[in-house]
Amino acid sequence: MTPSKSARRPHHWRRDLVELAALFTAVAVADAVANMIAHGPDGPILLVASAIALVGTAGFHTWWSRRHGEHNQHSHVAPAEAPSAGASPADADTATTLWRMRATVRDAPGSLAALCTVLARRRVDILNLQTHPLATGTVDEFLLRAPASLAARRLTDEISRAGGSDIWIERADAHDLVDAPTRVLGLATRTALDAAELPLALRQLLGRCTIHSLPALSPTGRPTGEYAPVDGILDGTTMRMRDPNGGVISVERHHLPFTPTEFARARALVELDARLGPRVPRGRDVLTLPAGNAITVRRADQSDVDAASAMHGRCSEHTLGLRYHGPVDDADRYLDHLLSPRHGRTLKVQTASGRLVALGHLLWDGDETEVALIVEDAWQRRGIGSELLGRLVALAVETGSTSVYAVTQASNTGMVAAMRGLGLPLDYQIEGGTLVVTARLKGTDEAPYGTTAQETALRDQAR
Repeated sequence: MTPSKSARRPHHWRRDLVELAALFTAVAVADAVANMIAHGPDGPILLVASAIALVGTAGFHTWWSRRHGEHNQHSHVAPAEAPSAGASPADADTATTLWRMRATVRDAPGSLAALCTVLARRRVDILNLQTHPLATGTVDEFLLRAPASLAARRLTDEISRAGGSDIWIERADAHDLVDAPTRVLGLATRTALDAAELPLALRQLLGRCTIHSLPALSPTGRPTGEYAPVDGILDGTTMRMRDPNGGVISVERHHLPFTPTEFARARALVELDARLGPRVPRGRDVLTLPAGNAITVRRADQSDVDAASAMHGRCSEHTLGLRYHGPVDDADRYLDHLLSPRHGRTLKVQTASGRLVALGHLLWDGDETEVALIVEDAWQRRGIGSELLGRLVALAVETGSTSVYAVTQASNTGMVAAMRGLGLPLDYQIEGGTLVVTARLKGTDEAPYGTTAQETALRDQAR
C-alpha cells in the first residue's frame, strides 16, 4: 500500500513541456504519412483496407480472449472432484473436511515447499504445521482443511509424488484446532489436579495408542521384571518410561512411529506426575437412598486399602466370587492395584458413620475401559450399585471413551440389571459361564464393540 502523501507527486512545468513536444511530433508524423498515402494513386483504397484490417483484428482478439478465459476457468476442476449431480455448486465450494496428516520429507531446502505447493494446487488450507526433525529427514505434521470432494487417497498420492514418504492421514475434529503448546499446557493442568489423568493425558497427547501400566510387583508380591531407565526408552512404535509409583508405563502405537519430540513431551508429563506425588480430588456428594439412608460418594485411592479390606471381611463368599471371579481368599491382594490412580478411577460409598460399604472401579484396560462394582451384602438392593455405575459411565464419557464393558458371571442378575438401567446400547458375549456386557457410549451407528471368546479368556487370565 502506498501512503497518500507519497502518492501525490509534485507537478513540474518541464513534464508539461515534454508532453506537448511529443504531441506536436506525433501530429506532424501522422500528417506526413496521411499526405503521402492520400496523394498517391491508390490512397483512398489503402485507407479503407487499413480500417477494415484494424476492425477485424480487434474482433478476433476479443473472441480469442473470451474462449481462452473460459478454458482456464474450468481446467482446474478434475473429473473425479466435480460436484455430484445432487449437490449445488455453492455446497460443493464450501463443504470442507479436517484432516491430520504426517509425511516424512528429505532434510533439504525446498522439500517442504513442494508439499505446500501440492496442497495449494488442490485448494487445501494449512491450519497448523509442526516439524519433527529426525536423523534421516524431517516429519511434518499438518492440520488441513480440504474440500470435501478431495478423497484421502488422492491427497496422499499427491503428497507421495511431491516427495513425501511414510504418509499417514486421519480425520480430525475441532479439538485439533488448538495449537500444540496450549494443548500440552491443558493436559499438564489436568495431570496436576488428578493422578488418574496421566494415562488419559498421554492418550490425548499422542493420539490413538495403547497405554499399559506394568507394575514392578505382582499381586502376590513377586517381581515382574518390568524395568525402564530414568530417561526412558524410545523404540519406533513403542516407548517405555519409569512409572513414579514403581514399574513401567508402556505406550504403543503400531500404525505410526513416535518422534523424539513426542517422546520428550510424554516424558515431561510423567516427570510432572512424579514430582507432584499422590493426589486425588477430594470432592464428595451426599445422597439419600430411596430407603432413607444417607450415603457419601467420593473418590478413593490407596489410602483406603484397609477400609476396603475390612469391607471384604463383611462380604459373603458369593458376593466376592461374583466380583473377583476367582478364589475369595485372594481378593485383598488386588486392592492396592485397583485403588491406584494409575490404573483408573475408583469411587467409594460411605455411610453416615464413615464405614465403607461399596466400591466402583473404572479401569483403563489398554485402549478399552472396564467397570466393576462390589456392594456389601447388607447394603445391596438399595440402588447403590446403579448410582455408582451411572457415575462411572459419566466419568468414562468425560475421558472420551466410546464404550465400557463389565465382566461378571451369567448368574449375576444385579449387574446385568444395572447395565440395562443405563439406557445405552448393550452387547453381550457369554463364554464358559463368563458374561461380558459392553455398553456403547457414543457412535451407536458404528460397529458393535463385541468381545470375542479369546478376549474373554485373556481377561480372565489377567485376573
